[in-house]
Amino acid sequence: MSTEYEAVEAELSRRGYTRMVFDLDRITQLLDLLGSPQRAYPAIHLTGTNGKTSTARMIDSLLRAHGIHTGRYTSPHLDTVRERISFDGEPISERRFVAAYEEVAPLAALVDERADESLTYFDMTTALAFAAFADAPVDVAIVEVGLGGAEDSTNVINAGVCVITPIGLDHTEWLGDTIEEIAVAKSGIIHKGATVITAAQDEEAARPILERCAEVEATVAREGSEFGVLRRAVAVGGQVLSIQGLGGVYEEIFLPLHGAHQAQNAALALAAVEAFLGAGANRQLDPEVVREGFAGASSPGRLERVRSAPTILLDGAHNPHGMTATVTALLEEFAFRRLVAVVAILDDKDAAGVLELLEPVADELVVTRNTSPRALPVERLAAIGEEVFGEDRVTVAANLPDAIEAAVALAESDVEGELSGVGVLITGSIVTVADARKLLKR
Repeated sequence: MSTEYEAVEAELSRRGYTRMVFDLDRITQLLDLLGSPQRAYPAIHLTGTNGKTSTARMIDSLLRAHGIHTGRYTSPHLDTVRERISFDGEPISERRFVAAYEEVAPLAALVDERADESLTYFDMTTALAFAAFADAPVDVAIVEVGLGGAEDSTNVINAGVCVITPIGLDHTEWLGDTIEEIAVAKSGIIHKGATVITAAQDEEAARPILERCAEVEATVAREGSEFGVLRRAVAVGGQVLSIQGLGGVYEEIFLPLHGAHQAQNAALALAAVEAFLGAGANRQLDPEVVREGFAGASSPGRLERVRSAPTILLDGAHNPHGMTATVTALLEEFAFRRLVAVVAILDDKDAAGVLELLEPVADELVVTRNTSPRALPVERLAAIGEEVFGEDRVTVAANLPDAIEAAVALAESDVEGELSGVGVLITGSIVTVADARKLLKR
């Protein structure tokens, strides 16, 4: 790692990694000073509660299979902030990251001087991404919101294609206490004339989305009506799908990711790419190119296998909506006869809801904490775990390395030398997954 890059990382961190301010004025001022780089390319904008990053990565892979140069902006990152900004599927280099920062930082300082509150970490990475994409240049930017939609820093791009993944309860302290309020916030990324690709939603989420589309004269395509998964079958290393797209049926698609939720994400990604490339009733994309794009898709930290004997899986499910999808995939696609769950979760999450969903599939629970300053204290998580699992099934570990060691020992207990069907699931937060990857991917 270069000294210059380390210095930039340190400068960014001083803005407060978790500080949130919902105000588009400052990011707009900064981008205006930069010459509005976000206007230099078309964009596909994604929001929703779960599945945004996986869907963005699939869109990226499909577009690259069609020979299109892509820029992708997602968050949070697992290992390095450079993962948030990618070109043609690869994280931005240290050199390009430093160059983008040196362009943006002096203008950000001017904005900070004028404002009551400085630009946030996320404001800065958003500006860095948009500037770097314009400088590349990219043919299209695939942009994931940070939180919500209407007041998110990314909502300055007025994307021609918007994707809304399933909406559930999360971040209620910022977005509202009901599904309807959250859907109103997320539908704020829909701008005049856009094409909206939406997952099947509960009625209270669907209504605000359709009302927003009508208000701004956007076209909407809904999973289950205009597109969707027709069939899926478990396969070695993933699944095989048949998808009804906007332009026709695409058969025999191998997706190297697990779970019905990833199949749903694939249908969203395909419809978004069809909309972007102009496919529809009278034009279908080349099925072979679509197969190539999906075969190259990846989603680190989403039921990611990092060890065998015993199997160790990492999954970033951090709310009940996400854990429901994870548990369904575990039951459908992994024949574990003994599974130990390692859980570290953030303080603002529904820990009880997550653990209640996990309890039927996990034989033992190891509770710990991750490196986030927002981590739920181990003692409180242990108390919740004992309420759900019972005291005899809960082990407490002060840190993640000890928790993984304890979980492996528990997974291997009562097993006479045969470790097939024995597993450890590390979950509860993207931060937990990031911490575990650093330990286990060395």
